[in-house]
Amino acid sequence: MCRIAGVINKSISTPSLEAMVKEMCQLLKHGGPDGEGIYSNAENNFVLGHRRLSLIDLSSNGHQPMPYANERYYISYNGELYNYRELKEELKKAGCCFNSKSDTEVILAAFATWGTRSFVRFNGMFAFALWDNITNELFLVRDSVGMKPLYYAATSEGLAFASEVKAFKAIPYLQQKNNNAQVYLMAYGHLPEPITTLKEVKPLEKGTWLKYHIPSATIETNSFKQFSYFEKIDNREEAIGYIKSSLNDAVQRHLLSDAPIGVFLSGGIDSSIVTLLANKTHADLETVSIFFNDKNYSEKRYQDLLQQSSSFKQHQHLINADDFHSHLPCIMDAMDLSSCDGINTWFISKYAKENGLKAMLSAVGGDELYGGYPSFDRMKAALILKELPNKILRAGTNSSSKKMRRISYLSIDSIVGRYLFLRGQFVPSEIAKYLNADETEVWKILEEEPLVKNVDYLTSGNQASWMECNLYMQNQLLRDADVMSMAHGVEIRLPFLDALFINLSLQISSLLKYSGSRKKQLLIDSFKEALPEQIWNRPKMGFAFPFKEWLGDDRYVKSRNGKYMGEYLAKMRTGDIHWSQFFTLLLLEK
Repeated sequence: MCRIAGVINKSISTPSLEAMVKEMCQLLKHGGPDGEGIYSNAENNFVLGHRRLSLIDLSSNGHQPMPYANERYYISYNGELYNYRELKEELKKAGCCFNSKSDTEVILAAFATWGTRSFVRFNGMFAFALWDNITNELFLVRDSVGMKPLYYAATSEGLAFASEVKAFKAIPYLQQKNNNAQVYLMAYGHLPEPITTLKEVKPLEKGTWLKYHIPSATIETNSFKQFSYFEKIDNREEAIGYIKSSLNDAVQRHLLSDAPIGVFLSGGIDSSIVTLLANKTHADLETVSIFFNDKNYSEKRYQDLLQQSSSFKQHQHLINADDFHSHLPCIMDAMDLSSCDGINTWFISKYAKENGLKAMLSAVGGDELYGGYPSFDRMKAALILKELPNKILRAGTNSSSKKMRRISYLSIDSIVGRYLFLRGQFVPSEIAKYLNADETEVWKILEEEPLVKNVDYLTSGNQASWMECNLYMQNQLLRDADVMSMAHGVEIRLPFLDALFINLSLQISSLLKYSGSRKKQLLIDSFKEALPEQIWNRPKMGFAFPFKEWLGDDRYVKSRNGKYMGEYLAKMRTGDIHWSQFFTLLLLEK
């Protein structure tokens, strides 16, 4: 895991570009604390930067930007390839030579051998910039799940890119704000792709490569990998066997590291499964957990239960209200793009670093793929309600009932409307009131983006899964996991989102995958023999904090001049709004 940045601009001198990219790298230093590298190409007014977090091949041979093939190619790379060893052996047979043990060099050799056809063969999380000195072309590439962020701006001046939006502060001509960002933040609790806080800056779409040809200043983009639901496994025992084998293989691949690695253990089903699978081959495995004195939120009991039945080394950290209040300013500053979530990831990544761990496995993806959220039950109702006339759907927008207000979102005729009905924060009437905007304009903004594919052909369960993977997980969980962990120089790896495991999961029939007396019954049954019953036979708690109690503090009204902060604090205390809605308002007032 690292951070990358670069600028192409014909009107700026190379020394000035170098200074600009070095400033970008400095703004990204937290995500690459182990070193910095710069590559300059004066002929093309192009500078490529890199900040390194060393995990594979810790020697200077892994330094970036890395050259290859007599300096024809240069790469600045952020991520991990979990199948790089297999690819390396294949490339050796094709005549490629290697000077390092890093996966970075494998990407270079693969591109030199197979061109853009190499990208679909990478199983991992990655975002990289690859320069070709012969063709004068720069490639930007992002993994098919979107685990690693990559933002860019293509303007008349040229091309600029970086791992985080905050790095663009170093580029004066890209400072125009996106005036619609606050609308999206209030509606979603985060900024959904392709929205950012800067008008000209947007994320590279996942599973996509972009080619920028400097002499002609032309851009070409192509998709190289998109996951699809294709139900063909309908035998339960067969599915369980596949899940056991595939997830175990994924966990073992994700443990590959030359630096200390561990597992985030919440005490829930998914993190317990990952811990047990990792512990099978790593007897010295270390886990990091957080817990609270309030038993309504703490899962310490279940963390201890798993530890008692296994052999891993456990690091547990108590978080109290004083910790929360003292660190909240740092947490909010660490956010690249505002999000009402991610606080837990900031804390647990902080403790991972303090415990000497540089990479951590997380269980994000299990709920999205196997039906762990309430949306899987509620989608059927959403599909029925959305057929009502828009006039009726929008009639409840000013209702005193939160559920009735959110029904109005179903008038947006796509999975976006269903998402906002099931997970939205504020409805357009509330957004307009808070931002002193026109409600009609708010509706127009939310209907324009994000543009998503039509998923009406999917079963209701798979529609919920698609929605959770491509809207909630993509725009909130993965982004939060990346920026909050990298704030401490820690890499988070996600075995549930291993490409081979995703392919398998999307082939299992909906009826099999989402049915049962408990949520994620098929996943539970796949590992029931290894999991203590007390862990799987209990209500889902989620990875949550006592936020309502901690945020319900007058200091968060008195210290800000928000028009409605006092009103919304009172609403949170009475339960009329969720703590995440109040936190969203704090972000707006930041």
